[in-house]
Amino acid sequence: MIDRVNSDTTRTPTILKPRRLALLGTVAALGVAVLAASPASTPFGVSSLISPAQAAESTATPPGFGDLVSKVKPAVISVRVKIDQDNDKSAMLQQNRMDQDEDTPFDQFSRQFGFRGPGGMNGMPRQRHQMITGEGSGFFISADGYAVTNNHVVDHAESVQVTMDDGTIYTAKVVGTDPKTDLALIKVDGKKDFPFVKFSDQKPRIGDWVVAVGNPFGLGGTVTAGIVSASGRDIGNGPYDDFIQIDAPINKGNSGGPAFDMNGNVIGVNTAIYSPSGGSVGIGFDIPSSTAKLVVAQLKDKGSVTRGWLGVQVQPVTAEIADSLGLKAARGAIVDNPQDGSPAAKAGIEAGDVITAVNGAAIKDSRDLARTIAGLAPGTSVKLDIVHKGDSKMVTLALGELPNERQAKAGDQADDGKTQQAPAAPRLGLSLAPAGDVQGTGQKGVVVTEVDPQGPAAQRGIQTGDVILNVGGKAVASVGDVRAELAQAKSAGKNSVLLQVKSAEATRFVAVPLA
Repeated sequence: MIDRVNSDTTRTPTILKPRRLALLGTVAALGVAVLAASPASTPFGVSSLISPAQAAESTATPPGFGDLVSKVKPAVISVRVKIDQDNDKSAMLQQNRMDQDEDTPFDQFSRQFGFRGPGGMNGMPRQRHQMITGEGSGFFISADGYAVTNNHVVDHAESVQVTMDDGTIYTAKVVGTDPKTDLALIKVDGKKDFPFVKFSDQKPRIGDWVVAVGNPFGLGGTVTAGIVSASGRDIGNGPYDDFIQIDAPINKGNSGGPAFDMNGNVIGVNTAIYSPSGGSVGIGFDIPSSTAKLVVAQLKDKGSVTRGWLGVQVQPVTAEIADSLGLKAARGAIVDNPQDGSPAAKAGIEAGDVITAVNGAAIKDSRDLARTIAGLAPGTSVKLDIVHKGDSKMVTLALGELPNERQAKAGDQADDGKTQQAPAAPRLGLSLAPAGDVQGTGQKGVVVTEVDPQGPAAQRGIQTGDVILNVGGKAVASVGDVRAELAQAKSAGKNSVLLQVKSAEATRFVAVPLA
């Protein structure tokens, strides 16, 4: 389970029972006895393998994080919000959605630990008029009171209060939020000398030390340390997922708090944890500073975020798709469907085109394309490297603005589209009919009327009712067309063939192996 790490209550730490303490004391005493043993009486009769130099080094005090923490901790704040559940219709709608069975990983967290969970906060029965409270973390990024936190911490808040490390409480206002990256910018007025920290300009390396500071379980000013475990993590939150994974323990209430490098710069904003039980298991996720800087700058400037829009549905290029298209490597994003009137459609980009680079920077996959385009301003002129029917070309276009109701489509379901044909040529386990002969399927392509559950098509997710629009880049209108294209692909030595398939959900491409 992926959980967001905000908190709604302050809990008292569990006290170990005397019996447990006694056991720990016994273990400690045994440890002292072993350490006090002379080299001649080492366990199992083995002499010490530690040299005098190593022993001297081991007794030296290891470097700690004290200097770093004393420098950055004053800039970290606890964020407390109140939400009028009775008056806030948006919050109520969100509550109703979270009470349903189908939810995102973040919804599961919110219901378990955060705002607006089933049955009200902490599982208590809802009253007719109830004020919900919640707590998270944040940090000042300027001396005049601008601070960063998570969108899910302040979402629908009626009021926001921040508590500084010295206990001083201030009222804050929400400047702007960005649900797509789960970031929010808040502002405390009245002072010009708040302690603040800066975002790092460098991407952290895997293995680098990281220190997290925040308000877990309402215990403000808590510091934990660990390392950067991974980068580029996709946790299913949206098309712009690019999280840093850390193992510094973070828990509910740490949401919106900073993670620092050893120079005291913010490398990420604590946002989510993987937690089967609800507590930290050493897998936390941070929004990278590179993303946060761009989003926060727009929130400060205009209170919202605008993103570039290409207007295509894309999916990753798998090894099978690359083979079917004659590509040397499985990289880039293949266009499923350019949206009518979009910048991509106006520039002549077609279904089946593979976008391999933007402004000369190679595109790894569909999510990489989504993040790259979203990071550019609407109106920006971009150059796209495209493979079109086996030929490389460059297309220049001006990006549009991503409408609020439109999400970038970057499907990660490698090949679970639908697939192809029947008798003759390579056998795929399908029975087909011209679309014009089947009512309600349109006039283009061929309709799948039957699927062999043991055939290659079924293994790729093809279903009865799907419509095959083209095979190997060529439009098909009959069973004969499909057979001919499959036979040609086979004779050309290809191991798979690319099909464009229209289903009830969307139009997509899928590479099907040729037996």
